Amino acid sequence: MPPATAPRSREFVLTLSCRDAKGIVYAVSGLLYQAGCNIVDSQQFGDLPDQVSAHATGLFFMRVHFEAPPHLADVDTLERLFTSVREQFAMDAKFHSLARKPRLLLMVSQHGHCLNDLLYRWHSGQLEIDIPAIVSNHPTFGELAERYGIPFHHLPLAAGASAEAKRAQEQKVEALVAEHEVDLVVLARYMQILSPEFCAFLKGRAINIHHSFLPSFKGAKPYFQAHDRGVKLIGATAHYVTPELDEGPIIEQDVARVDHSLSAEDFTAVGRDVECMVLARAVRWHVEHRVLLNGQKTVVFH
Repeated sequence: MPPATAPRSREFVLTLSCRDAKGIVYAVSGLLYQAGCNIVDSQQFGDLPDQVSAHATGLFFMRVHFEAPPHLADVDTLERLFTSVREQFAMDAKFHSLARKPRLLLMVSQHGHCLNDLLYRWHSGQLEIDIPAIVSNHPTFGELAERYGIPFHHLPLAAGASAEAKRAQEQKVEALVAEHEVDLVVLARYMQILSPEFCAFLKGRAINIHHSFLPSFKGAKPYFQAHDRGVKLIGATAHYVTPELDEGPIIEQDVARVDHSLSAEDFTAVGRDVECMVLARAVRWHVEHRVLLNGQKTVVFH
């Protein structure tokens, strides 16, 4: 008979980063072994300078998926157990219980392809998440949210709204994030520029998606602009949100090839498909605790 597997309540992921040094893997794995934990898989990466790149951060990153014995199957208990190793290497370390589904707040404007894709993946069990709320500055997708049984919050913004009005609207979103204990905000084609204050509030826990034609094709109908210029590759980028517009640490990118036989509408359809796939991958990797920030870039453990 195959060996019995631990219940989900005993499964955890440890993510950590620190200055690279000898003995980190030994210290982490040794401590877990001595505590009676079973390591399911482990990945690590050292961003060390070499002859090719002089811009390495010198940091070490590690992700460990493990099963804990019943008496240790609690995040607070594991945190206390790890105190000495954390202090020894000055680690930024976090334990994540796989029994708890991450909670996502989705934001959208008037293009619903990414929203619809994420809702389908959640509803079909492809994404192990909870979605307590959907927020939009337009009422367009209220009925879609209702069909999935998710509360829809229409927080309108008038055209040319002042910075004060935009900030007041953002503070309503912040209240929803706090009320619903949201772990991640996903801008599923939410077409508003976020304030520095809102970006700071969401640091490391907000993902955006955009086409990869920037900065060449800005503004309305970028796929039509790309068609007019005879573009051969259509791409999309998912990244963490920062005050620098569309320049946050990149999580995932992909491209699709197009040619002269396709119309501008075809370009748009291809682009939407790529956006959906790229955003879904980024969200899944984040909620599976596979993405670690490394300065202006990310380390993604697949």
